Amino acid sequence: MNDAPEQLPAANTEPEKEQSCRSILIVDDEEFVRNALRRALRREGYQLHFADGPEAGLELLKQTPVDLVMSDQMMPGMTGTEFLSLVRDRCPDTVRILLTGHADMDVAIKAINHGEIYRFLSKPWDDLELKLTLYLAFERLALERQNRRLLFQLRRQQIFLGALEREHPGILQVVRDERGAIVLSEDELSKATAAAI
Repeated sequence: MNDAPEQLPAANTEPEKEQSCRSILIVDDEEFVRNALRRALRREGYQLHFADGPEAGLELLKQTPVDLVMSDQMMPGMTGTEFLSLVRDRCPDTVRILLTGHADMDVAIKAINHGEIYRFLSKPWDDLELKLTLYLAFERLALERQNRRLLFQLRRQQIFLGALEREHPGILQVVRDERGAIVLSEDELSKATAAAI
């Protein structure tokens, strides 16, 4: 039996999708909070999903990958930090934000240390701070995804260059003079000239 958590697919991992439809899952057991967040974010261009508790949020994540999860701390059955920790294990590419009406620094520190929470926001939130936090979270996510793509490309190029070197030993060895110009031996020059003719 495999004890590793089931990893769900990341949302919007392709470059053209990153800008077009950024998706957010909001998990809060209080309907008026969900409605207030819906009103605050409705004109921001996000695809919003809502769940009334952690179990519903986990179920929604199985079916709908999202980029960011924002969760209330105090919910029946599971705290927001516990829920976001599960989200981290199942969807490691997802940004996680904790909302709480309890301005308790111990909860914030625990959330950041154990749940790898991106940010901690207190209720009632300031709409401008909320929007700025989401904007910065998506900017960070886009940079992380770009870094992963570039690292993947670099690894592919290293594999290609390794195979090229094995097939043609010495092909990657370049001799340069003090100005940085490539220096060819007489043998290399005659081979290059013969190939060009």
